[in-house]
Amino acid sequence: MATLSFEDARQCVFERIRAAIGDIPSQDVSLVDVHGRVLGEDIRADRDYPPLARSVRDGFAVRSQDLPGELTLIGEVAAGDVSAVAVGSGQAIEIMTGAPLPDGADAVLMVEHAVREGTAIRTERAVRAGEFVNFQGSEAKAGDVLTPRGVRAGFAEVALLASVGRTHIRVYNRPRVAILATGNEIVEVKEPVLPQQIRNSNAHSLAAQVQRAGGVPSILPVAKDQLEMTAKLIGEGLDYDLLLISGGVSAGKYDVVEQALARHSAEFYFDRVRIQPGQPLVFGRARGTFFFGLPGNPASTMVTFEVFARAALDLLGGQTESLLPLTLARLTRGFTHKPGLTRFLPAHLSGRTAEITPIPWQGSSDVPALSRANAFLVADAEQESWKAGDLIQVLLK
Repeated sequence: MATLSFEDARQCVFERIRAAIGDIPSQDVSLVDVHGRVLGEDIRADRDYPPLARSVRDGFAVRSQDLPGELTLIGEVAAGDVSAVAVGSGQAIEIMTGAPLPDGADAVLMVEHAVREGTAIRTERAVRAGEFVNFQGSEAKAGDVLTPRGVRAGFAEVALLASVGRTHIRVYNRPRVAILATGNEIVEVKEPVLPQQIRNSNAHSLAAQVQRAGGVPSILPVAKDQLEMTAKLIGEGLDYDLLLISGGVSAGKYDVVEQALARHSAEFYFDRVRIQPGQPLVFGRARGTFFFGLPGNPASTMVTFEVFARAALDLLGGQTESLLPLTLARLTRGFTHKPGLTRFLPAHLSGRTAEITPIPWQGSSDVPALSRANAFLVADAEQESWKAGDLIQVLLK
């Protein structure tokens, strides 16, 4: 298969999964449990918003045609109340933020712009009709779709659901994700470890990434570099909604993952991407389940999940889109790399100054360096060098 660019590989993931998605199972959850879930229904306005014209400032409800000039105060209205009297010619009603606009008024004069003496107010300002007023239905009309299905509910969506009176909401089920680490050198975290062995950190970092993306991870036993054992465990993983395999996808003598997948009549969409870390990346489908064969070095596993597998998980979980958390920051020092590959390198992003500093590391297996990073510097495949102060893309960790 041809080696794909970073952008083409992501597009392949989107196209293949969108073409295969059918009806995603869903369930009802309570409002207190909806945060982080993907909405399985359109959320509609139960009434106009706002339901009445209301003030967005503390001040005086007035007729715009009466100003500038002097007005007589005839009452007040607070949020949650309704004025019993209307505003007539030369009159005003004191009004608080959020209070309904009294009949007869068409604008609000801010309290800071008026001089008050007893029941009289004076201003040299003119106000336009509608100034500092949210009119009925200006935010949404009854029946409008406020948030469509396929959106992951954050705190703003929770506020919206509460605002429209929803105590229970239909959401898509969380995708079940099988995680399979491979390699003779891998041992479980609780087992004694020899100098030539490696504890199974990849499975646990992937489980954390899956949980953060809204999936339900299940860690399978480690598959040693034996074809029969690997094929058996892959078969178990294909009973899930998504299978993530760590290691065994390079071209080495003991890399048997692709052979094991072939035992399950797997269809391969790509097996190499022009990125670093993470070039030997496999994406395909077997027995109706999508799978990723992620490179075994920890940085490779983390990066390829974030930029490829997470997109698949988002779509399988009902989201309509999956955006990479990319931003721009200024380099604190010059940076060069060999063009041809999109590189994701550990870095520290300063939130105070929006500056990015590459973190020294010893390569894709350097977990301590990865833990010190709070972002990945993204070096474009077409550019060779950047100077201190240049903007460069950053993938938030």
